[in-house]
Amino acid sequence: MKYIDLHCDALTNEGVLQVTSENLRRGGCLLQCFAAFVDVRKIPRAGRFARAVSLCENFAAMCKRESYRVVRKFSEIEEGSLNAMLTVEEGGTIEGSLEKLEKLFSLGVRMMTLTWNFKNEIGAPNGEEGGLTPFGRECVERMKELGMLADVSHGSDRLVNDVAEIMQNTPFVASHSNAREVFFHPRNLGDGEIRRIADSGGVIGLNFFDGFLSADKSAAGQKAALIAHAEHLIKVGGENVLALGSDFDGIPQNPCLKNPAFMPRFIEALQKKFGARTAEKICRTNALRVMSALE
Repeated sequence: MKYIDLHCDALTNEGVLQVTSENLRRGGCLLQCFAAFVDVRKIPRAGRFARAVSLCENFAAMCKRESYRVVRKFSEIEEGSLNAMLTVEEGGTIEGSLEKLEKLFSLGVRMMTLTWNFKNEIGAPNGEEGGLTPFGRECVERMKELGMLADVSHGSDRLVNDVAEIMQNTPFVASHSNAREVFFHPRNLGDGEIRRIADSGGVIGLNFFDGFLSADKSAAGQKAALIAHAEHLIKVGGENVLALGSDFDGIPQNPCLKNPAFMPRFIEALQKKFGARTAEKICRTNALRVMSALE
């Protein structure tokens, strides 16, 4: 079964990559989203947009080198190809400018994570008070108009609720997040936030980072935790809410899922637990439905 992964950090990982064309093909990937992550700890505010543009250029070069098919909308996804979509992680990248947001869209960015681990011009991160700023509301409204997916992973609970109010029946996503009721961590989503994403028609990409999954770091413990988070997300949000968002290359190797080449084993576990039809929704159909909104 082919799968879609809503988030990886291969564009900015300077070590040995988990996400390679060989591993993606061995794993059966249909579409990999590549995040242009701008680390605000290292780059001054005035240089963040330039860094994002540079990463967009790197993405284009990588796709040419690795023979990835670049897609900007649902209708461009090709079943026989290894498709790649460009995203941005950290809304501070646009430096409080809608014009810079629009420029990123013109460069092919089709999803943006609104916040990372610190407050920015758009809003508050997980674990902090506050939601969208006035500019953040303008930004999300413009993203809705453009057809760029708003990604609330890393965002505060209030930010998720604020985005839901703006989006109404337009899907938004949490590209790489898990369930707080299964394992408490500020980066994981509460049940209320899960429902709001589900009610919009959006999806939540299951994150493979062991620190968000379980205290049991063994391969068996991690596999059980991944299934437990998946089960809870479906219980709260319905079977249309769950997708995959590995966070490969942004996380250490998970002993259960070391890289994309291990995905077939996990897909088998999903099929065994939820059945083939629901597993296919998790792996691709739910994400494809949301991406159809990019047309």
